[in-house]
Amino acid sequence: MAHETEEVQGLPVTSIARTWLDLAGMLSPEELVVMGDQIVSEHQRNFGTPRVALVQLADLREFINDKANNSHIRKCRTALDLLRVGVDSPPETRLRLMLLADPELPEFLPNVAICDAAGEPQVWTDLGCREYRTCLEYDGVHHLTPEQQARDHYRDLKTAELGWIQVKISKADFAQGQHRIRAKVRRGLALAGWRPGSGS
Repeated sequence: MAHETEEVQGLPVTSIARTWLDLAGMLSPEELVVMGDQIVSEHQRNFGTPRVALVQLADLREFINDKANNSHIRKCRTALDLLRVGVDSPPETRLRLMLLADPELPEFLPNVAICDAAGEPQVWTDLGCREYRTCLEYDGVHHLTPEQQARDHYRDLKTAELGWIQVKISKADFAQGQHRIRAKVRRGLALAGWRPGSGS
């Protein structure tokens, strides 16, 4: 279970869970979810270093549920319901929340594995919807390097080979607003057989 305080280099400080609660009064609802996603994020993929949660989601939920008298508890509980384990970056959380606010769209979950016929993961998506075999990739600045572009090219081909539709979202898309992003996602979903009103 998460605690109120912990020690860092021998100094007592408020714990991560307590700090998240204390910052609730200063952060917007979206910022609180972005921060929460980073706190509870964990994954173990067939490449790279496993990511360990700073605080397990169940422990964070238990900690918040024990603070009934705190003035920001309702805001935190609302944010808790929106947290998802496996997010790698704040833009991924913002993208997920933007789509979640559209009741017509199915939910996209973070860190979804696309598997081959034998059930072995071949591609890990930023956000994925298994029902419509559609995935979203947020291309940040690091995707502009030649090395990353080569890896992305392989990922793109493998994703298509496995029968998934991929939609890439960039910083420029965010700059043009949520309507552009939702339109791109809707086009991708439509290619996979989704239609407005078909339910999420």
